[in-house]
Amino acid sequence: MAVKVAVTGFGGRMGRALAQALVQSQSAELSAAIVRPGSSLVGADAGEVAGLGRSGLAIVDSLDKADFEVLIDFTAPAATLANVAHCVEKGRPIVIGTTGFDASQKEQVLAAAKNIPLCLASNFSTGVNLCFKLLETAARVLGEDADIEIVEAHHRHKVDAPSGTALSMGEVVAETLGRDLREVAVYGREGQTGARERDTIGFATVRGGDVVGDHTVMFLADGERVEISHRASSRLSFARGAVRAALWLTGEGSTGEGLATQEPGHYDMRDVLGLKS
Repeated sequence: MAVKVAVTGFGGRMGRALAQALVQSQSAELSAAIVRPGSSLVGADAGEVAGLGRSGLAIVDSLDKADFEVLIDFTAPAATLANVAHCVEKGRPIVIGTTGFDASQKEQVLAAAKNIPLCLASNFSTGVNLCFKLLETAARVLGEDADIEIVEAHHRHKVDAPSGTALSMGEVVAETLGRDLREVAVYGREGQTGARERDTIGFATVRGGDVVGDHTVMFLADGERVEISHRASSRLSFARGAVRAALWLTGEGSTGEGLATQEPGHYDMRDVLGLKS
């Protein structure tokens, strides 16, 4: 039987992409579509809202009205915290793609991993997570002899900066080099900044148009530079990855064989893809 997956934030762009990914999946199905209370979408057909034709599944405004085995949450920090608490109460695993958590909020999310399997990732694209692995190698080989800069671009509606993916890229590089990103990150430059300090990791942010997500990490040495880039052209790549994570948390392997549900803990997409050392 297909795994029952609930999707919060269903009225947003990622909600529609997740619906499409679930329709394409042979191992998962959309069992609940949730929007915020008071939304005009409450009661509407989820398939029609996602542009997939009539599904017979009505959109609801609360997880209390949802039947699901695993939740996928791409919303906002405050909403995600409430949804995590609900999953802990019900003993359900959760996949979290929300970004923009402050330190306290992230601590609260990770605390829930003591009770349920939880996959928290800044980016669910297979390609981006492969880039994380490539960045580890590049940092080990080039990092001590190169200046490191990260440039990211997203659509005009994105509310946090730098992106969670850019920060994760910085964290991978800093951790590999034995640096603390909180101490070496430089977020934008203006005026008389002085010469660049070698240990810093710079971030530059672009917002505009309908850019789904572009990320480039540059290792700039004397006489040469190496760039590792990822460009997303569709949110469907993120949605497919999130569905893959949901199946992994519930024990559905890539072969479709039912396995034991993952133990409670904090996982990320590199765990799902088997990319961790």
